[in-house]
Amino acid sequence: MDSEQRRKRKRVYRPYSRAQYLSGRSVILCLCFLVFLLFLSSDRLPIRPVSFKPVLSVSSLSLLSSNSIQDSFRLTFKSFTLKIEERVLFPDHLLLMVSNKVDQTESLDCVYYKLLNDSATRIEEAADVRMQPVFSVDEYDEFRWIARCPLPPVNYSAVVDLRLRRDAPAENYLSLMNNNRTETVHFWDKMAYAAVLDGKTAVVFVKGLNLRPHRESDHTLFRCQFGLGHWEKDEGFAFVTEAVAAAQEVVRCLLPRSISKNPNKAKGIRVAVVNVNDKALDDRKPVTSVAGIRNSRYHIQGKNQRLSRDYVSMPSVARIHNSKSHKKRKGGGKFELCVCTMLWNQASSIREWIMYHAWLGVERWFIYDNNSDDGIEKVIEELNLENYNVSRHNWPWIKTQEAGFSHCALTARNECKWVGFFDVDEFFYFPRDHRLGLLGENSLRSLVANFSSSKTVAEIRTSCHSFGPSGLSSHPAQGVTVGYTCRLQSPERHKSIVRPDLLNGSLLNVVHHFRLKAGYRYLNMPENIAVINHYKYQVWETFRAKFFRRVATYVVDWQENQNTGSKDRAPGLGTEAIEPPNWRLQFCEVWDTGLRDFVLSTFADPATESLPWERHLRA
Repeated sequence: MDSEQRRKRKRVYRPYSRAQYLSGRSVILCLCFLVFLLFLSSDRLPIRPVSFKPVLSVSSLSLLSSNSIQDSFRLTFKSFTLKIEERVLFPDHLLLMVSNKVDQTESLDCVYYKLLNDSATRIEEAADVRMQPVFSVDEYDEFRWIARCPLPPVNYSAVVDLRLRRDAPAENYLSLMNNNRTETVHFWDKMAYAAVLDGKTAVVFVKGLNLRPHRESDHTLFRCQFGLGHWEKDEGFAFVTEAVAAAQEVVRCLLPRSISKNPNKAKGIRVAVVNVNDKALDDRKPVTSVAGIRNSRYHIQGKNQRLSRDYVSMPSVARIHNSKSHKKRKGGGKFELCVCTMLWNQASSIREWIMYHAWLGVERWFIYDNNSDDGIEKVIEELNLENYNVSRHNWPWIKTQEAGFSHCALTARNECKWVGFFDVDEFFYFPRDHRLGLLGENSLRSLVANFSSSKTVAEIRTSCHSFGPSGLSSHPAQGVTVGYTCRLQSPERHKSIVRPDLLNGSLLNVVHHFRLKAGYRYLNMPENIAVINHYKYQVWETFRAKFFRRVATYVVDWQENQNTGSKDRAPGLGTEAIEPPNWRLQFCEVWDTGLRDFVLSTFADPATESLPWERHLRA
């Protein structure tokens, strides 16, 4: 009995084993380390992390200011906290996607590392690092910011980093950043670049599928891979689902069941596209950062099982976000009429375009900005202060106008009954109303509202008349609607206003119009009721910019000697931006002052005869 009690007491009072002791000590050490990290992140540590030496300089006139120490530490530490998620190599610049919020008031440099013996190995020494200022910095989506950098110098790597202050020593920068760097560089010609959640599906925007334009493609050739983790390192977790539609640069796939039941789980998930015609064992040179599905953990079913063994996904920077926005019409409900456009460096033109069409009844604007650097953000900010309801969407993807319009249709669908897709040099005009002396305010909105309940009409098409320089040699001071008054005789093409909830699931469009759901049709607007004045051939100084940037996917840049007979080009022009003789007199067959007279009679100030947008054109 006594021996049994002694054994129980021994078990009760047995000291901790060495394993238990170590486990407890590990927990305490981890907690201490977390407290230390919180202490560092609180901006209260009076040291400079570049050298980690607590050297303080005390003024002879006063005690050390704790605020100045905290500010110095915060600025220095922040210099090294930018994390580059992705790099995308374009023909004329390098795009960096940053997971941190970037303070746009800070000076920002691109950091380039020299290659060793023309190989992919970089020399990471201070003497071999170059710095160049960024082209621009902007917010991209709810997860990331982007910075545009110059192309790397010769013999320097495309694995470029960022730093926020020029006064930080390069060697200290390297020692802190090298431990947390993603070295992936994607080539723009083949990658998934955007993704939007749409009901039970995800719409993925992809470059490099090489699908035929202006028609739907065989969606059974594609799958979507939804993943977590680092694909470039063959790590992570992936779901694969089937595509249900494909056209041009857009692939629509079903959501995995676990995500479709709770769509909020999809936000931020990376999506890639798998082309089942692209075998992993092809003889072609592998694309940078392609990760084989076969090397990831995956959840797929049935006939898709072989994807894990034979196929690879395309590179991707696309992360799902929700297409729903939060702006609502006063009093609730959708806006009757919205407009979407894609532009590059049109800050000087957008004010006239928006103010004029707002008077015609446009209530909401979606501006897809394709890498402008002319201060358009400030112009849009001013317009919003004047209650014009304009949203600027940063769209850094070059030559993707059709895909951008598909993206905008999804974005605007939850806010708008009708969405117009036309450019900032295109202006609606109602000849009959003007001829009859009708005022015309909200006339465009009233026009589309007549068909908002139609069981058959889902798109309204309006013909475009192309105007020439009209004898001018410099940009008209009162704007294009007043300055350009001579045009070609016959209309060229058309532009459309659509009901976004009645578009075909492929979102197929050819810029000028969309493919509609089965059972719906378009309506051609008679020219005596409505036309679009397209100020296409402006004074040479304005027009020549078209040589350097064409936003449409299937339109060849004018500097290339291809498809020279296209209506997109100016007749008779070559591949160089050289002003032809008598440019100011060309494209003039009919003098048409209808819209000019209407604008002057409706918008001009009676006392000064100035137009509401004119002061900004002169600034």
